[in-house]
Amino acid sequence: MRKLIYGMNLSLDGYIAAPGDDIGWSVPSDELFQFWSDQLRATELSLYGRKLWHTMTPYWPTVDQRPDATPAEIEFGRRWRDMAKVVFSSTIDEADWNTRLVTGDAVAEITRLKAEDGGPMDIGGATLAGAAMRAGLIDEYVLATAPVLVGGGTPFFTALDSWVNLNLVETRTLPCGVVLTRYETRR
Repeated sequence: MRKLIYGMNLSLDGYIAAPGDDIGWSVPSDELFQFWSDQLRATELSLYGRKLWHTMTPYWPTVDQRPDATPAEIEFGRRWRDMAKVVFSSTIDEADWNTRLVTGDAVAEITRLKAEDGGPMDIGGATLAGAAMRAGLIDEYVLATAPVLVGGGTPFFTALDSWVNLNLVETRTLPCGVVLTRYETRR
């Protein structure tokens, strides 16, 4: 059975995007890109909701062609482009860069994918991850908490029907001030 990991950058007050889907508050450091690149290296399959997919695709597939891209960004972009991905959406028609499109029941498909043999999967996007959280499918949470308060927007955590008990597995602080925490779901 595969492990499902939900991890994203978030503000100290718990938002992955400020109002208007603004992510300009995040701390784009080489250390943070390296952390996410290392996470990606350990991941076999990435699952995306439509909004996050549309945020990622204009930049990462071609980041290695940008003259201002850092080596850490280029490494992350290449890994992202080359890895297997699934995007869940009923409003888009196609997805490139080693991506399969799923238009049906996301929770059923994630449950099926988890039951397969294989390496870890990560999930991104508040709506998609929220559905997986409510279904009890998330095995691990990875939070890259930036030292900023945005006051509202898209929350990292969704409203839940019941408590989810967690065990702290790791915590560390990057030089840019981002605090990384990793929790496993207590089953």
